[in-house]
Amino acid sequence: MVDEKLVAELAKRAQAEGMAISGEGGLIAQLTKIVLESSLQGEMDAHLGYGKHDPAGRNGGNSRNGTRAKTVLTETGPVEITVPRDRDGSFEPTIVRKRQRRLDGIDGIVLSLSAKGLTTGEISAHLAEVYGTSVSKDTISAITDRVLEGMTEWQNRPLDAVYPVVFIDAIRVKIRDGQVANRSIYLALGVTIDGDRDILGLWAGEHGDGEGAKYWLRILTELKNRGVRDVLMLVCDGLKGLPDAVNTVWDKTIVQTCVVHLLRNSFRYASKKDWGVLAKDLKPVYTAPSEQAALDRFAEFSEKWERKYPAIVRLWTDAWAEFTPFLAFDVEIRTVICSTNAIESINARLRRAVNARGHFPTEQAALKCLYMALMGLDPTGKGRGRWTMRWKAALNAFDIAFDGRLSADRI
Repeated sequence: MVDEKLVAELAKRAQAEGMAISGEGGLIAQLTKIVLESSLQGEMDAHLGYGKHDPAGRNGGNSRNGTRAKTVLTETGPVEITVPRDRDGSFEPTIVRKRQRRLDGIDGIVLSLSAKGLTTGEISAHLAEVYGTSVSKDTISAITDRVLEGMTEWQNRPLDAVYPVVFIDAIRVKIRDGQVANRSIYLALGVTIDGDRDILGLWAGEHGDGEGAKYWLRILTELKNRGVRDVLMLVCDGLKGLPDAVNTVWDKTIVQTCVVHLLRNSFRYASKKDWGVLAKDLKPVYTAPSEQAALDRFAEFSEKWERKYPAIVRLWTDAWAEFTPFLAFDVEIRTVICSTNAIESINARLRRAVNARGHFPTEQAALKCLYMALMGLDPTGKGRGRWTMRWKAALNAFDIAFDGRLSADRI
C-alpha cells in the first residue's frame, strides 16, 4: 500500500526546495528511478536465491557483479537507472528487459496517439514536447507495427452463427501505389443476438475499383466461411446489384436500403431552397404504416415534384424494392434499421484518422491506421451499454418477426 502521508511529505519538501514535480529530474522521475532499481534488485535476489550481502551466497557459484548504467524512456521522461549484473551473465530482468529502452507505458501512449490519427512525425514531436526525449519516426513505426499480428488474428477470427442485422459501408482513402489514388476500404458491422456491436472486419478494395457488389460478394462469402450462417437483415446504401450478391451467400437475408442515404441523394438533385419542403413531403413516404400507404404517399409526392425534379422520383422508384422491406415491421425494428447511422458514426471516426494522414504509403499502412482507430473506439466502455440498451426492444421484435431464427441459435 502507498503511504499517502509520506508521498504528501515528499511533494511538500520537493516544492520547498524548488524541485519540479514532473519532468526530467523531477520528483516523479526520481521516485520512478527508486522503484525500478529496487525492483531490479529484487529480481536479482530471486535469480541468485539470496539477498545482497547475505552470507548464504558465499562460494555459491554465481554472484553479483556490479551494475551498469542505462537510460529508459518512461511516462515521466527519460530516467537513468543502474541495472545489476551477475557474474555468469544469466540474469534476465523482466521489469526493464535487456536492450529495452522504453517502458511499456510509452508504447501504449504511441499506440493511443496513432489510433487518434496522429502521424509518426506528430507523435515524435509530442513525445519531445511532453516527455523531453527524442523518439525517431522509425521507432514509432516499429511500435505500431506490433499491432499487425493482432490485426491479422482479429480479421480471421471465427464469427457468430447468426446476426440480426449487418450494416455495410465503405470509405475512400488515398494510397500511394506508384501514384496516389483513391481506394475503397470496406467495413462490416454486425449486431449480435445479445445486442452487442461486433465489427466483423476491414477489407481494402483493389486498385481502380469503386465500391462494387462484386467485391462485396467476396467479403460476404468470407464472412460465411468464418462461421456466419444466417443474417436476418443487411442494411446498405442502395448499391446496385448488392441484393443478388447477398442472397447468393444467405438466401433468406432481407436487404434494406438506408433511408438516410436516399434522402441525402435526393437533396443532391434539388436546389437547397427546396430541401425543407422536399424533406417534409418525403417523410409520409418512409413513415407510412404499410407499403401500400407508402406507395400512395409517393404517388402524391411524384405528382407534385416530378416535373421539377424527375431525377428524385426516378431515384426512389429504382430503389423501391430495397426501400420497402422495413415497412412490414414494427416500430422497434424500423427505428434501428432505417439508416446506417450505426456504422456511419464509426466511419466518421475512421475518416478523422484518414484525414490526419492525407495519404498512406501502402495498403497495409492504411489498414493498420484504421484498425487502431477501431480498437480505440469507446475506451471507457460506456458507449457499449448505451448501444445494447438501444437494441433490446428491437431484438425481441426480430425474433418474433423472423420466426425464431435468433432464439434457435441459443438452443
